[in-house]
Amino acid sequence: MLDRVLLPLFSAPHRVVARSCLRVGLSANAVTLIGAGVGLTALPFLAGQHYGWALTLILCNRFLDGVDGAVARMVGPTDRGAFLDTVCDFLFYAAIPLGFAMADPAANALPAALLLASFLGTGSTFLGFAAVAAKRSLLSPKYPNKGFYYLGGLTEGTETIVLFCAMCFWPQHFAWLAYGFAAACGVTTITRLYFGMKSL
Repeated sequence: MLDRVLLPLFSAPHRVVARSCLRVGLSANAVTLIGAGVGLTALPFLAGQHYGWALTLILCNRFLDGVDGAVARMVGPTDRGAFLDTVCDFLFYAAIPLGFAMADPAANALPAALLLASFLGTGSTFLGFAAVAAKRSLLSPKYPNKGFYYLGGLTEGTETIVLFCAMCFWPQHFAWLAYGFAAACGVTTITRLYFGMKSL
């Protein structure tokens, strides 16, 4: 819901770093893999309850996720790059709740499992619609720079990162944050199902 408002604010710094990446010979796919490595490294820090370091890695991952797109647009986006970026994003999003579950299994395992299940709902509706949209050559008017049809909703990337940041700031409230966001993801899943069934 907030992606359309906040993403343009980071376009200028993304382009600055993207030009530096190109000067040193880093491709968009290389930046994607570096960003994924940075983001997944947050998992052991979360498991060890080093939340400050984990937060830093999470934010770096998200910034690099914008940089790889800027690099791709400068040299020409590819289907391979869009595929790799999506896979790495989903692995990252799954790793963060898992890290909190490992930090305190007794308190966090169930809410983490519910949150991950809700991510499956939003992810499957997102990717399912994108697959059919590509078959029909449909384009998203709200997100024209994305590699495939980007179906929005109540819980998009920005909201998810805000959630992860809140969890790092207040890990003692992980369960309630996870339950609340899982409910919001349920709303996103239902609205995407409605939109998808109505549009196709």
